[in-house]
Amino acid sequence: MQILGYSILKTEEYCMNFGEKMTLIRKQKKLSQAELGKRSGINGDIVGKYERNEMKPSIETAKKLADALEVSLDYLVGDGDLKILDKKTLKRLEDIENLPDEDRTNIFYTIDNLIKAAKLKAI
Repeated sequence: MQILGYSILKTEEYCMNFGEKMTLIRKQKKLSQAELGKRSGINGDIVGKYERNEMKPSIETAKKLADALEVSLDYLVGDGDLKILDKKTLKRLEDIENLPDEDRTNIFYTIDNLIKAAKLKAI
């Protein structure tokens, strides 16, 4: 489920291992193992071995896979929170963080009001 750029994980997703999470995200993105391999620079057959938990990737390889799947590495290895941000949302937050305090305050004020309006509209 996506909410404001967050993927909310179901309890069963949180208990998945590396290969299961990788498979889930790959399928959600409608990628074949070969396509994921191409995006990450890893052989598609090796991607299949990771998904079946026949092999464990190095940290560098796991990072390449996380980047190709557009998820955080901590999500894939199982240490992530129940909420994971997609890369576009992370970039936006980093951009906001680098703004002067007054601009950042105004942006968050605007976002808070938009969220309140959306919640009221949903009632």
